[in-house]
Amino acid sequence: MFKKIIYYFYQKKLEKEISGRKVPAHIGIILDGNRRYAEKRRLDSISMGHEEGAGKLGEVLKWCASLGIKYVTVWALSTDNMKRERDELERLLEIIQSQLQNYIDSNFIKDNDIKVKIIGKRDLLPESLLATIDTLEEKTSSHSGLTLHVALGYGGRQEICDAIINFVSDNMEDLNNSLLPDIITVENISKYLYVKDAPDPDLIIRTSGEIRLSGFLLWQSAYSEFYFCDAYWPEFREIDFLRAIRSYQLRRIRLGK
Repeated sequence: MFKKIIYYFYQKKLEKEISGRKVPAHIGIILDGNRRYAEKRRLDSISMGHEEGAGKLGEVLKWCASLGIKYVTVWALSTDNMKRERDELERLLEIIQSQLQNYIDSNFIKDNDIKVKIIGKRDLLPESLLATIDTLEEKTSSHSGLTLHVALGYGGRQEICDAIINFVSDNMEDLNNSLLPDIITVENISKYLYVKDAPDPDLIIRTSGEIRLSGFLLWQSAYSEFYFCDAYWPEFREIDFLRAIRSYQLRRIRLGK
């Protein structure tokens, strides 16, 4: 009980400290630590850690919406994750599909006008999950509040490769008749990234204590601020989130100047 009281007043202190200051327009989050959380808690299976992690996202979206954050990109499944043991991967994909299915008729998604988009290599995903994705994206396509990008089958290097391949495919004639430096520009390649309708992330958060990006939003994170949190993703608390926002606010954003 005493611990809860301390937590309550500390959270209020953090809320007061960040109030009135600029918040990130776009936050990227690497959802890391579900498996280690399951092992730490001695849960019956690794999948139970994934289940608790899936439920955590709804909480975090509420915190983001309350601060007026406009874009959130979460990395839920990497291309490396697709190489895990078959039973674990199949269960993980089922959990992801169930969570996205819940979003289709979610009052929270509707009331907060949240648009949901999936980014990554869709050809790596099962047909049933793709059908759920199509329904969810269509259902939320007209929403204009917070935009949530869920990265599934995602790898940052692959995103850049795909962008270049698609750019070349669409501009073959110009490439044949132009000087390459004039046509291959940062601005032109950026138009072909998976995330085209959002500013680059201001802040990237990674849970679980790992201090690396592992390929997340490689192109877009050139000027992002980073915040690494020791808590495993299912343990990520609102005070952890508020600390990340406060850390972002206290840093000087120089953008190379």
